[in-house]
Amino acid sequence: MSETVSMLDAAVGFGRVMHRRHGPAQHGFVYPIAFMRVPLGQWDALCAPLLGVDRIGVFSLRKRDHGARDGSDLGPWIRGVLDEGGLAGACNGRIILQTFPRMFGYVFNPVSFWFCHDTDGRLRAVLAEVNNTFGERHSYLVAHEDAAPIRDGQTLGARKCFHVSPFFPVSGEYRFRFSVTDGRSRVHVDLWEAGERRLSTCIDGALVALNGRSMTRWLLRFPLMTFAVMARIHVQAFHLWRKRVRFFRKPAPPIQEIST
Repeated sequence: MSETVSMLDAAVGFGRVMHRRHGPAQHGFVYPIAFMRVPLGQWDALCAPLLGVDRIGVFSLRKRDHGARDGSDLGPWIRGVLDEGGLAGACNGRIILQTFPRMFGYVFNPVSFWFCHDTDGRLRAVLAEVNNTFGERHSYLVAHEDAAPIRDGQTLGARKCFHVSPFFPVSGEYRFRFSVTDGRSRVHVDLWEAGERRLSTCIDGALVALNGRSMTRWLLRFPLMTFAVMARIHVQAFHLWRKRVRFFRKPAPPIQEIST
């Protein structure tokens, strides 16, 4: 039996992503996925077969895929974001980036999560870094108003202000719920509008140590996963189009890159 992996250590998550649209045309899907959780403090020291860190590899993590997107260190960037949001004092512990790595040089991350903890390992804030298929991005920083620890299953809200899907307007509110424990990561992001839930999503996975065994398992199970992410987005869009779901044109992105 494999050892339970700490939620604060480097890990690979094997699980699923779920989307369910609640109306007016109901539609849903579930796909198996894998994701990576990397403590920023271990970024440069991270070493595993098949994985390149800021270099070529079957899998690769690149600083320029996140944060300022200029290849600079991610730690100072996210610490600056937390400082501007008044959360630097509370989020003085480890920061874990949950994301998809590049595979064979390609990646599309619909959303990455930066889990920001205090020195006791309690979750205090989460930055959801969202990308759309038009090459635009926006991030939502969520925390309690008093920066209290975020308990499992508690709901945190953020006004939607960034275009993601042409089948939803840029309106309503995202409601986030996080349940990250030793051995498992589960994130719910639901879209609410006019008092009704329009969309439910969940990314859920069992965590195992990030090493040669887990990277080989990932490659064998999902050899084209990052390519499949983009392909599946377009397949699901086709299904919604066939159901005659209303289409919304893309507005200009928000001026600010981060919403708090």
